[in-house]
Amino acid sequence: MTVSTQPEASWKEPGFLHAFATLAGIISVISIGLFFLEASLHSLILISLLIASVSAYSLGYDFRSIRDAMNSGITGALTAIYIFILIGVLIAAFIQSGTLATLIYYGIEFVSPAIFLPAGLILCSLMSLATGSSWGTVGTVGVVLMGIGTTMGIPAPLVAGMVISGACFGDKMSPVSDTTNLASMTTKVDLYSHIRSMLFTTGPAYILALVIFSLMGFGYADNQLPAEQLAAMQTALSDTFTINLLTLLPLVVMLVLSTARVAAEPSMVMASAVAVLLAIFMQDQSLTTVLNSLYGGGSVRTGLESMDSLLGRGGITSMMWTLSLSLMALALGGILERGKFLRVLVHTVVTRIKRASTLVATTVIACFTGNMTMGEAYMSIILGGQLFSDAYDQKGVDRRVLSRSLEEGATLTTALIPWTTGGAFFASTLGVAVIEYAPWALLNWFSPVLAIVFAMLGFGLFRKEPEPQQTSPAV
Repeated sequence: MTVSTQPEASWKEPGFLHAFATLAGIISVISIGLFFLEASLHSLILISLLIASVSAYSLGYDFRSIRDAMNSGITGALTAIYIFILIGVLIAAFIQSGTLATLIYYGIEFVSPAIFLPAGLILCSLMSLATGSSWGTVGTVGVVLMGIGTTMGIPAPLVAGMVISGACFGDKMSPVSDTTNLASMTTKVDLYSHIRSMLFTTGPAYILALVIFSLMGFGYADNQLPAEQLAAMQTALSDTFTINLLTLLPLVVMLVLSTARVAAEPSMVMASAVAVLLAIFMQDQSLTTVLNSLYGGGSVRTGLESMDSLLGRGGITSMMWTLSLSLMALALGGILERGKFLRVLVHTVVTRIKRASTLVATTVIACFTGNMTMGEAYMSIILGGQLFSDAYDQKGVDRRVLSRSLEEGATLTTALIPWTTGGAFFASTLGVAVIEYAPWALLNWFSPVLAIVFAMLGFGLFRKEPEPQQTSPAV
C-alpha cells in the first residue's frame, strides 16, 4: 500500500528557541567530537542527523516527510556528487598517462623554493579563473603542486592552504563559475556587476595573501634540492613514465573546454578519455590496468616512497570517504532547510538590524552558518538571497553588496569546514586534514573579514534609494 507524503501545510514551524537549540546542538556535537574526542566525522554527522530528525519529528513531521527532506538535500547537490566521482577518475587517468609525472619532472627543475608559494597561488588562480572550478584545479594542478612543494621541504598544510586560496579565488571571480552565476541569479544582479563588486573585497584580500605567501617563500629559499637528489627524482620518474610535453594534452583539453564554457562533467570525461589513450599508446599500459586504475587507483613503483605515495592516488574508490560524508551532510542540510530552522533564526535577527554594515556582517555570518549546517554553498547562497533581498532594498543598499556578501560567507568558507562537500573533497584530494590546512588558506579568511571591516568603514557599501518598508511575510 502506498503511504502518502505528509502535506507541507501540516508542518509546524519551529520557534526561535527551538531552532536555536537544534542548530546549537548540532554544532556542539560536531565541534566537541571533532576537536576534543577526535571522533570519526561520519559518526558525528550521523548523530547530528538524529538530532535534526528528532527535532523535526517534534514539529509534526512523520518518518516519510523526514526522509523526503533528506532526499531533497541530496538531490539539490547531485552535480557535486557526479563531480566527486569524475575527479577520482580524472586524477587516476592523469597519473596513468604521465601527465602528473611530466608536470612534477619539470616543476622541480625550474621552480625555485623561494618563489614556489606565490607562483603556485597565481597558477591555481589562473587555472580556476579559466575553468570556473576550484575542485578541478585542486584535483589537477593542486595535486602536482603538493608533490613539488613537499619535495622541496615546504610543509604540506602550507602548500595545501596556498592551493586552496588560489583555487577558491578563481572559483569566486570567474564568470563561468557555478557559484558566481548562482549568486548573481539569486539576487537578480548583472553577472559582471556582481564580479566588479567582489573586486572591492577580494582584490585587496588576494594582494594581501600574495604578499604574505611571497614573504613566507623567502624562508624556504635555502631548500633548493641538491643536484643528486633532483637527478634521482627525475630519473625515477623518467624510468617509470615517458616524460614528454605531449602528455600534457589532457590538461590542455580540459582547459580549452572549460574556457569554452563546456560543462565540468563532459570536460572531465573528455580529458580523462584523452589521458586513457595516452596511457595505452604512450605509456604502454594495458587497457585492463588503466581501467582498473580508474576505479581503484594505480600502484606506481618509482623506487622513491614520496613519489610512489603521490602517484598512487586517484580512482573512484579514493573518493568514497568524501562521497559518503557529503551524502550524510547534505541529508542533514535537507532536514534543516525543509524544517526552516535557519530561516527562523535569520528572519528573527534581520528584523532587528538597523545599520547597513550590520546587515552585511549578518549576511556573511549567516552564510557561514548555513555551510556548517547544510553542508554546501549552493543552499546557503540561494537561501541567503531569498532571506536578505528585501532587507537590503529597505536599507537602501544595492543588491551588488548582497551578492558579494553571499559569496564571501558561502563560497569561500566551505573549504574551512571539514564536513562540507568542499572541505571533505579538498582534504581527501590533497591528503591534508581541513584543520591542518585551514590556517594557511589565507584568502578564504581575509576576504570575508575584509568584507565586514570595509562595510563598517563604508567602503564599497553601494547605496540606492531605500524602498518603503513593508510587513515581512512569515517564514
